[in-house]
Amino acid sequence: MSQSLAWLMLVIAGALDVGWAIAMKYAEGYTRAGWSIASLVLLAAFVFLLGRALKVLEVGVAYSVWTGIGAAGTFAMGVVLFGETLSAMKLAGIALVLMGIVALKLA
Repeated sequence: MSQSLAWLMLVIAGALDVGWAIAMKYAEGYTRAGWSIASLVLLAAFVFLLGRALKVLEVGVAYSVWTGIGAAGTFAMGVVLFGETLSAMKLAGIALVLMGIVALKLA
């Protein structure tokens, strides 16, 4: 597998992580079957893609990037879908996470 494909898989895994977190929220403690199943499918998918990407990428970089994508994406979706609060400090924190992802990619 090429580096480019590994990075693509990692980014997709990060996006699936966001979907998983949102599905868990909608599953309401795994009391709603459809959302519960969706969350488990998304979990399996992102673990598979993350594992494939780790065959090529360094674990420290890949895991950090994956969690950063998940954190930033879940934060954004929380604001959009659930009306979670947005502040200058939260935006600054997410900006730092995103800058870290870019720095790790460039390293």
